[in-house]
Amino acid sequence: MTSKVSTTAAVPEMVSAPAKVAALRPRDAATLILVDRAMGVPRVLLGKRRMDMKFMPGKYVFPGGRVDKSDRNVISSDELTDHEAAKLMVDMKGTVNAAKARALALAAVRETYEEAGIILGAPLAGQSPPADASWRRFFGQGFMPSLSPLTFFARAITPPGRPRRFDTRFFCAEASMIAYRGPPPEDELSDLVWMAIEEARSLDLPPITRVILEDLGDRLKVGTQGSANAPVPYYFHKNGTFRRQLISVTADQSSA
Repeated sequence: MTSKVSTTAAVPEMVSAPAKVAALRPRDAATLILVDRAMGVPRVLLGKRRMDMKFMPGKYVFPGGRVDKSDRNVISSDELTDHEAAKLMVDMKGTVNAAKARALALAAVRETYEEAGIILGAPLAGQSPPADASWRRFFGQGFMPSLSPLTFFARAITPPGRPRRFDTRFFCAEASMIAYRGPPPEDELSDLVWMAIEEARSLDLPPITRVILEDLGDRLKVGTQGSANAPVPYYFHKNGTFRRQLISVTADQSSA
C-alpha cells in the first residue's frame, strides 16, 4: 500500500524532553473525541484525570487508553472503512495489518465506555459475551461495539523522557451515534464535561490535547471534521521538537 505523509512544520509550543533520560518504547493507545452538535455550538467530552496518576495527573483529556490484547479478537456490529484502516496503517510500528488498525478503534470504543460510561454500539443479537473482563462489562450492557462511526482524526507520540509513552490515535465520532449512557465502571476520569472548544481552552489541558482541540476547531469551521478524505495531523518528537506531518491516503491506495 502506498501512502502520502507530508511534512509541514514543527509545533513551537511543544518543548524537548529532559536530556539523558532513557526513552521508553511508546505503547499503542487510542482516544475518542465525541462531538455533540445538539445545542448548536459543537461541544466535546473531556474528563479530569485523577491526581494520583503518574501520567498527566489532574489534566483534562478525552476518554482513552492503551490497546489491550483482547481488542484484537472482539466481535463488532460493523467495521472501519477500508479508507480509515489504510490511514491507520501509515507508519504503523511493528507488524502492519488491518487487524491492528481495528484493535486501535476497538480500544477507543472500550476505553470510552470504561471511563465515561458511553457506548458506541448496536444491540446484541444472541452473541456470547467475550472472556475478557473489560469487554464482558461492555457486552453486559446489551451492546456490541460499532466501528463505522469512527473517523481517524489525529496521531501523537509522547516525547522521550516521560514516565509513560504512548503512540496515540485520536478518533472522532458524532455524539448522535451514542447507543448507551450510564455510570462509568472505572474512576480514572472525574468531572466529565461537555464543552465548546472556546470554553475548553480554559481547562488544565496537556499541550497535545490543546493542539488537537485547535485542529478540531479548524476542521469544524470548514465542515471537514468527519471527512474521510481530510489529512490526518501526525505529531511526534524529532531533533528536540515535536513535528507535525499530514497523513493522507487516496481511495485507490486504500483498496490496494
